[in-house]
Amino acid sequence: MPAFTILEPPAYQQAPIEDADRIIFLPERFSLGAFLFGPLWMIWRRLWVVLIVYLVAVELIVYGLRLLGVGWGAVAVVLALIHLLLGLDATSLVRWTRLRHGWRECGIVIADDLDMAERRFFHNRTALRARPSCGPAAAPAARQTDIIGLFPQPGGGR
Repeated sequence: MPAFTILEPPAYQQAPIEDADRIIFLPERFSLGAFLFGPLWMIWRRLWVVLIVYLVAVELIVYGLRLLGVGWGAVAVVLALIHLLLGLDATSLVRWTRLRHGWRECGIVIADDLDMAERRFFHNRTALRARPSCGPAAAPAARQTDIIGLFPQPGGGR
């Protein structure tokens, strides 16, 4: 079952109902578009910092490999591996960019498809609203128990 990361937009002066329309569900999966059309995909998604880092890194890698006398076939394999990594980490790059722009990560939903993920999230939305925020301040307080891992505290019963 795929997982969806939920991102809330920055808190502007909009009503909560209007913010609900702007919530993003990012599927944690391989991105074929990022794999096949890396730089164009970054431009389409407006990942400018990622694009600049990608272009500089690829140029340095190709220059270094050519300086070492590596053939063009090996350079093509290295570039294909870079694009494979880009396809695997595409969702993380989008999430990182959104978080840099003030979006908040509200959680993860595991569902078969986007419709089910939205239903599960908004069904449990009342529990999220009871907390002060979806950000790090919303972490539940640690519970005090007498069990640490699999082992009880010394002197405790079995």
